[in-house]
Amino acid sequence: MNGEGQGVVVVTDTSVLINFLRIDRMDLIARHSDRFVITGHVLEEITEHYPEQQARLQAALGDGTIEEMTVSGDAALEIFRTLSETQRLGSGESAAIACAIANGYAIAIDDRTAANQARQLKDDLVVLSSQDIMVHLIRSGVIAVAEADRIKDTWATEHRFRLAIDSFDELL
Repeated sequence: MNGEGQGVVVVTDTSVLINFLRIDRMDLIARHSDRFVITGHVLEEITEHYPEQQARLQAALGDGTIEEMTVSGDAALEIFRTLSETQRLGSGESAAIACAIANGYAIAIDDRTAANQARQLKDDLVVLSSQDIMVHLIRSGVIAVAEADRIKDTWATEHRFRLAIDSFDELL
């Protein structure tokens, strides 16, 4: 379970979260050194578009693997409004970016367009992808390269999420 005193806070978008929910590996997020949070908008996206993942998400929220936060405060609400008005990003992406920037948190997001938009708003924003999270887990000794590669292959063959690597070995 993530706890206080651990690494940075990471606001995760639906794209990253769903990768771990689909393969039932929220245990990896729980063992990551950073604290992961989601917005209510991300929770709604998963409820609406990924109903089969709701039980796993509720379990992760219940055991503290991930925490829910709201988009609040003038700065976060202004960023959310600005991003929403462009209609280029979904509400989950917009909310995650707004919360990360307004609170000085990192963001976990796989969508390149959304990541680039976030960096335009805050050039020193820490942006993590599913791949980055897996590399961190390998380097931390939480997961072996062979197991991470099996997950990468499962993402590609069963969930249409492909990484541009043959093996995580290439990134170590």
